[in-house]
Amino acid sequence: MHLIELYKSVQGESSFAGVPCIFVRLAGCNLRCAWCDSEYTFSGGKPFTQDQIVAEIESLAPCKLIEFTGGEPMLQARELLPLMERLLAEGYTLMIETSGERPLAEVPKAVHKIVDVKCPGAGAAANSFRMENLDALTEKDEVKFVLSDRADYEFAREFIRENALDRKAGQILLSPAFQKTPSPLRTADNMALDPRKLVDWMLEDGLPARLSLQIHKFIWEPQKKGV
Repeated sequence: MHLIELYKSVQGESSFAGVPCIFVRLAGCNLRCAWCDSEYTFSGGKPFTQDQIVAEIESLAPCKLIEFTGGEPMLQARELLPLMERLLAEGYTLMIETSGERPLAEVPKAVHKIVDVKCPGAGAAANSFRMENLDALTEKDEVKFVLSDRADYEFAREFIRENALDRKAGQILLSPAFQKTPSPLRTADNMALDPRKLVDWMLEDGLPARLSLQIHKFIWEPQKKGV
């Protein structure tokens, strides 16, 4: 497997936000979202064997929560899925952050999937979600929409309603996108969409969704890596 980085921090998003977590960031991505904050993962990385990754994880004990992220981790599914099975057998709680553009049916059911459905504001990556992945969702899983503007919100709202998404996933997350070149200030002014507006829309429409802010971009400077 090719990894960009492996480190321990606190989870910045999802229903696990604020919980200590080991991040295994895999190299490579086949999408190019307009608001992407991880372009350094598109290429490169270093090769690791499964044993080397497990040793690195064990060195960060006693943390038992692991997130696989990228890039797009499912591009390395052949190596990743057996690693997941091994870590689950060793008592770890696993998460995967994925675009949903790759098949997810083979991901172990015990893994918490955070699946990012791309909105129009994602640019070329929009409409890349593989619809059959809705059948792979469980009550452990979360579906995330990154929103840049009102059009993105309306897309997410209709997707949620048309697919009865609240009956398929445990959580629905609405996350304001960050600007491509944020200032070093740890404030909501760096967001492309004001979260106050998003909350107003959510309350007006009564959406069965949860506001999700990337708290690591408020704890540290928004462009800081490895946190």
